[in-house]
Amino acid sequence: MQPKSASPARAFKHGDISGVVVRDLRKFMDERGWLAELFRDDELEEEFYPAMSYISSTKPGVKRGPHEHVYQADLFCFIGPSNFKLRMWDNRSDSETYNNVMTLMVGEDNPKSVIVPKGVVHAYLNVGEAQGIVINCPNRLYMGQGKREEIDEIRHEDDPDTIFRMDE
Repeated sequence: MQPKSASPARAFKHGDISGVVVRDLRKFMDERGWLAELFRDDELEEEFYPAMSYISSTKPGVKRGPHEHVYQADLFCFIGPSNFKLRMWDNRSDSETYNNVMTLMVGEDNPKSVIVPKGVVHAYLNVGEAQGIVINCPNRLYMGQGKREEIDEIRHEDDPDTIFRMDE
């Protein structure tokens, strides 16, 4: 999917974004190491139940995104190692928080799970000194059943003039 063209005069305001859910991830430690629950269906709205999961590694100083999904919601888990700057922009014109931008510092020092609803542009940057691990449990299959559908991703990172910036 191609990025939507956006007006360069569009201004974002800092604030919470409707539908974004941020939860602490608790590490239960013992002599063997640690364990953390990433999600529980009794603490998750059914529309966000994962359809798959994947894990990615991001090198220090590297950014992923900004991009958004038309149909998919993401359930990201940032638990370490490393720390990330996560930024989200509400790009849903029918949302009560349209044009809000929300920034979180998450990862090893602040373990969180974050639900990013469809239509919310998102990006994250590894701000630590180690490779960072991110787990995602989206509510839709990548490219659909049997990988036969178009990728549900609007890649704003491919637009050098994007209004969705990490450095503001």
